[in-house]
Amino acid sequence: MRYLRQLRRANRRQVVYDLLLWIGLCVFIAAMGADPFRDPAGFALMTLPRWGLATAAVLVGRRWPLAALMLLLPLGPWKFSEGFATVDLTWLLPRHDVKILPLLPTSPFIIWYAYLTGRRATRTAPALMAFCLITLVGVAVVVVMGGDLALWVSMVTALIGTYLVPYLLGVLRGRLLHQRAQTRLSVEAQARLRERARIARDMHDSLGHDLALIAVRAGGLELAPGLAPAQVKAAGELREAASDATERLRQIIGLLRDDAEAAPLAPLEKPAEEPVEELVPDLVRRAAASGMAITLDLAGGPMPELAAAVVQEGLTNAAKHAPGAEVAVSVSPHLVRVRNGPPRSRPTARRGGLGLTSLRERVRAEGGTLTARPLGGGFELAVTLPREGEEDPRGS
Repeated sequence: MRYLRQLRRANRRQVVYDLLLWIGLCVFIAAMGADPFRDPAGFALMTLPRWGLATAAVLVGRRWPLAALMLLLPLGPWKFSEGFATVDLTWLLPRHDVKILPLLPTSPFIIWYAYLTGRRATRTAPALMAFCLITLVGVAVVVVMGGDLALWVSMVTALIGTYLVPYLLGVLRGRLLHQRAQTRLSVEAQARLRERARIARDMHDSLGHDLALIAVRAGGLELAPGLAPAQVKAAGELREAASDATERLRQIIGLLRDDAEAAPLAPLEKPAEEPVEELVPDLVRRAAASGMAITLDLAGGPMPELAAAVVQEGLTNAAKHAPGAEVAVSVSPHLVRVRNGPPRSRPTARRGGLGLTSLRERVRAEGGTLTARPLGGGFELAVTLPREGEEDPRGS
């Protein structure tokens, strides 16, 4: 029952295709037999068994083309009266009409199944054993017919042209299809990794920044005068919860990101109707409203597209690693700097996030340089971007 289920066609198209293949094969087999009107008995004796072989070959050929090839072995190119070409070899052989690549009406079908055998082959041992058997049949036919050297030439060309060459073409086609499928899977996997990296970046830029500001607000509320001990305790628990959430977010981002995958190089996405110049002041305004001591220095000229990403990363790191510190933000057309002083309370966030790594790759893609270093007990994040037409000194 299992083998019968494997013989079932997957759709109507396969049924129609195999039916047409069977009809064509039966018609060509009938053309090879005796005249059904003059010799009905001879026609039935020769053609009906061949029709049975053809039926079995078409039934199993889609699933097991090598089995179909062996079923059609009696219908192979074993008559050397007609060939693809006739060569005059009187200088070498007594006979002058040597048939090169003998052909029969069934030869195209055999060639097709030999091609399918190579295309779908997963192991070479079964095909090698089958070709050895086919070669033995060819040798036996030549010996029975007298062993003439011209017959040997015809038989060898028949084996090469009808069986070997189509099989090798099928193997080549199968490997090309496999390589194409592997390439497609690799491209899809890379696309998934890039999407995961994009999601990780968005989570880091948005949720990480908001959680850091929540922790700053809670820290400021915890130190506010006039609060009851229960309220101070609640503010402290809120600050610790925000810090724990930031740490869990960092772990999730680490799972989404892949160490072997480069950080996304696309610029920071922003609404089309919102100009870049409004993003940095909004970020600074939100941070100041949360309780950060922050100053902003905007130079004249257009802001770089990466300014918002740099400022957001600097403010988030200052909020997590230097709570209570004074922060100075300066933005010019070719330099963005975020500098914070020493922390006034113990940081609760761990080091080792991926924010600076991702930002560094984005800056490198723009031809700029990123510097992140301790400075005066605090920390400085600076991004320098080349001027228009200026060559990148680092070869980014």
